[in-house]
Amino acid sequence: MTPRHLMMCAAAGLTAGTLWGTDKVLAAESATSVYLLGSRGAMAGFTPPPGLYVADANYFYSGSASGTAAKGVALPRLQGNVSAEIEVDGKAYYNIPTAVWVSPQQVLGGNVGFSVMMPIGWKDVGVDLTAQGTFTLPPPLGVTLNPGLSFSFADDKTAFGDPLLSSFIGWHSGNWHWNVGVMVNVPIGQWETGQLANIGFNRWAFDFTGALTWFDPKSGLELSGAAGVTFNTENHDTDYKSGTDFHLEFAAVQHFSKQFAIGLVGYHYQQLTGDSGAGAVLGDFKGRVTALGPTLTYDFVLGQIPVMTSLKWMHEFNVENRLKGDMALLTLTVPLGPPPK
Repeated sequence: MTPRHLMMCAAAGLTAGTLWGTDKVLAAESATSVYLLGSRGAMAGFTPPPGLYVADANYFYSGSASGTAAKGVALPRLQGNVSAEIEVDGKAYYNIPTAVWVSPQQVLGGNVGFSVMMPIGWKDVGVDLTAQGTFTLPPPLGVTLNPGLSFSFADDKTAFGDPLLSSFIGWHSGNWHWNVGVMVNVPIGQWETGQLANIGFNRWAFDFTGALTWFDPKSGLELSGAAGVTFNTENHDTDYKSGTDFHLEFAAVQHFSKQFAIGLVGYHYQQLTGDSGAGAVLGDFKGRVTALGPTLTYDFVLGQIPVMTSLKWMHEFNVENRLKGDMALLTLTVPLGPPPK
């Protein structure tokens, strides 16, 4: 593999690995987590050479839920644990422009870098209720349901989400590459009390992640993994504090040439501590999920500009207290500085 191709793989993996969490519905308030599962994969542990990189990520998700998970999604509108069977369908598309800068100065023998993301998203969440008892939905719905009656409502929203700031440091030793980093979710994006399809989170969150890649440039075989923990602060508008999340992502990839690679990626999520606060009427509401799917990368030159594309799709299973569905992520990465010699 050429130095340019290795640089582009590293930049694509790094920028995709620091994306803001969107409509991947997990346990936590409104059953939504800040960290975007599946964002890291190929070259997760490889930090690119010093320079400025820009990426554009396109994230798609579609899933559904029933039972307690559906109640968690619908809770902002229901404002309580109603006596009803609930089904939820959710769809989302996010465009997430990202800028990454890797400093030429080293710290502790590693390359230091910073990134900033500004997501723009669309969500559509639909809820179907079948009453098991008599109750009245709160305003603005204001509908009284008797046992056996059904009612549907939905929210959709297109808006700016919370920006995410990241810093990281990475090292290299032969075929081994690793990095550690911290991400901060800044709660200034769109969020509205009672809205199902909020784009922001209205809470600070801090994620600490470490990643490792073993890559043999002779055979083209790569094995990568990333593990991290997300700590959430309280949403003071709802008196809801989401629990601490653990996330694990992994990839096995074969690089066939300097242009093309294909492999298998996946993730596992487990909520470590339960939700708390006066707004957590469903109790701990701990969630988990596992997913697997294919990934491919393709490197090409547009004029004189090298472009790295990364595409992945994953199907979820082993799900508890969250939507179950499918995600796809398409990322394009371009270096603004010259490739390494």
